Amino acid sequence: MSEPMQPYGRQDRTPYRTGGGGQPASLADVLERVLDKGVVIAGDIQVRLLDIELLTIKIRLLIASVDKAKEMGINWWESDPFVSTQKLGNDDQDDSPRELQERVEVLESRLQDLDETKQARR
Repeated sequence: MSEPMQPYGRQDRTPYRTGGGGQPASLADVLERVLDKGVVIAGDIQVRLLDIELLTIKIRLLIASVDKAKEMGINWWESDPFVSTQKLGNDDQDDSPRELQERVEVLESRLQDLDETKQARR
């Protein structure tokens, strides 16, 4: 009887549970391990025509849990206004819903005044 094929230089890298038993890991186990440890995917895509570089795309992807990312010092989402509800110290402009509603009402009334003035000139 021959040995089973071992890819990657005799190391078996199939996702088996660490508890033993030889049972394949479920998707939840694999995801838990990936998020706990983190995975980095890096690559470059270049488009060239006659040895002239037309386009270069550099891809750097990190997949990790929020806790692991914070542990590594990555926390850009905490200060990004697109994904965070925290303000960045922009105190001169209050973006609360009530303030925004009032601003919209003022703009609508100004627009209505302009329309009335325009119709009165005709």
